[in-house]
Amino acid sequence: MRILKDFNIPDFKFPKLKMKNVENIDEVKVDYEAITKKQNEEKRKNKNYEQSDFKTIKEVFLRSQEKFADKTFILEKFNPKEAFKEITFKEFGNDVIALGTALVNKYNLKDERIVIIGETTYNWYLSYMAILCGVGIAVPVDKELPPNEIQNVIERSKATAVIYSAKKKEAIKKVEDDLPRVKYFIQMYSDEKLVGRTVGFNTVLNEGKEMIKEGDTSFTKIEIDPEEFKVLLFTSGTTSNSKGVMLCNRNLAENINAVSAYVDLTEEDRLFSVLPIHHTYESTIGFLIPLAKGSSIAVCQGLKYIVPNLKETKPTAMLAVPLLIESLYKKINATIEKSGKAGLVNSMIHVTNALKSVGVDIKKKVFSEIYENLGGNIKYVVSAAAPIDAKVGKWLQDIGICFLQGYGLTETAPITALTPDFDTKIGSAGRAVTCAELKIDNPNENGEGEILIKSETLMIGYYEDQKATDEVIKIDEEGNRWFYSGDVGYLDNEGFLFITGRSKNVIVTQNGKNIYPEEIELMLGNVSEIKECMVYGKEVEGEKELVVSVKVIPNYEDIEEKYGKNLSEEQIYNIIWERIKEVNHSLTSYKAIKNLEIKKDEFVKTTTMKIKRHAEISKDK
Repeated sequence: MRILKDFNIPDFKFPKLKMKNVENIDEVKVDYEAITKKQNEEKRKNKNYEQSDFKTIKEVFLRSQEKFADKTFILEKFNPKEAFKEITFKEFGNDVIALGTALVNKYNLKDERIVIIGETTYNWYLSYMAILCGVGIAVPVDKELPPNEIQNVIERSKATAVIYSAKKKEAIKKVEDDLPRVKYFIQMYSDEKLVGRTVGFNTVLNEGKEMIKEGDTSFTKIEIDPEEFKVLLFTSGTTSNSKGVMLCNRNLAENINAVSAYVDLTEEDRLFSVLPIHHTYESTIGFLIPLAKGSSIAVCQGLKYIVPNLKETKPTAMLAVPLLIESLYKKINATIEKSGKAGLVNSMIHVTNALKSVGVDIKKKVFSEIYENLGGNIKYVVSAAAPIDAKVGKWLQDIGICFLQGYGLTETAPITALTPDFDTKIGSAGRAVTCAELKIDNPNENGEGEILIKSETLMIGYYEDQKATDEVIKIDEEGNRWFYSGDVGYLDNEGFLFITGRSKNVIVTQNGKNIYPEEIELMLGNVSEIKECMVYGKEVEGEKELVVSVKVIPNYEDIEEKYGKNLSEEQIYNIIWERIKEVNHSLTSYKAIKNLEIKKDEFVKTTTMKIKRHAEISKDK
């Protein structure tokens, strides 16, 4: 939906790792009885888990209130100096019903479009759930939008109410006079009484509670049509102008059903919420699935607080994007290097892998210091939104963390493929989920082609844009709806999907060869002197061919450590160019990088930290 021009992964710090347990492996006790039991369980478990069969999110919500009432659902730190507050499923449920009651019966917002804009917080969760459970149509909006684009989304969506956080108050004030259709502007965590069109969220919530005390039970009785348009999400537009994606309750519920077959989340699990909540990846996988499973959600205070928040909340799972996972990987390994025990750690990875292959898993004990820095309980790290270097996933597996990858788009709500936790394959984007089918359109000699998706999670269509809908959804002879993803990949003989590029990013040579920038970028990701990069075809006057070029943000910290301080721009350019030439040796000649540009500013990015390629390329023009 929106680029983040100054979005950076902060320079968070891990304490120095001593890796004492790596040296003291003989002191690690092995429980052979538990191992035998686990081996027997593994033999039984190497197939899909029992799958749920939800039709609507309201069904999920009502069941969670009944089954998990007294368990902790949300952990959030409302004051930086205080501890995380724990909110139960029952408290959450009561607040959702109260909010929904007031919005429907006092503010007359039944079946209306309601914009939600703000950071991840309890009031955001309440708003989204109340809307899904019977109020109207939810329109989650990127909190990084400037005022003029906020106004544009509100107008395009025909919203009649806006729920916003205090941090967006000034932006809303700038545009509210130009939004006559909007009946109410509702500020989160505000006690303000209704004045004109502005009212505090707490006021609305308390009004709903009073209505329930007086006997109003109408909200819980609202029936939900699984096929009804309930969510409007504007895409990030990494390759084109943002489109409005229309989703129904069934789309969202099928995500829960599909994931339940591949990942064994339980009431004991806790997810760490660090990604933008308006994005379907976080709002569906990071919110609705824990709701269904009775798991809890710990809300990260912000990227710079990742390390302390992990230690305080001790999550078992974290959803992340490759840039964040790779940053954690690099930071942890840098501290291991400084401890002087990198060689020993690598040796112990081989030893513990060998032991695990015969049923003896002591990884968590041997690498306990790494676990402690991630909260101590981490079991799953899930990557999606973009390709990730396979070595990072392998390293996570090597230290005992189950590394899962997912694939999907806003248009598929989002899950299309996922790695089963009982059958991981590093480098792949997983297998088609149980409600989906994948096929490759017009594959080349390597089996690569555009990825086509048939799924119960597939959107209703693009909002007020039938032409765009018809361009990406084609109906076959049997009446099946196939989504043309624009992504390029192949399926291996076990049905695992491998993403190799995006068709709109492809560089086509004069003799018809295709170059996928993502493939080269992953190789450049192994160059420590490069912090970030973007490969693209550069138009050069007088050249018939697009010149394979790369924009690079140098890793100045690494360069300084290896080559010394106070280097000139030319020296830094030459250092990086020499490393790029080494990568070129591993590429066929037509894929070789022929032009290097050193970037002095940050890349323009979407909220899932993907580089906005067309915006970067347009700078050249």
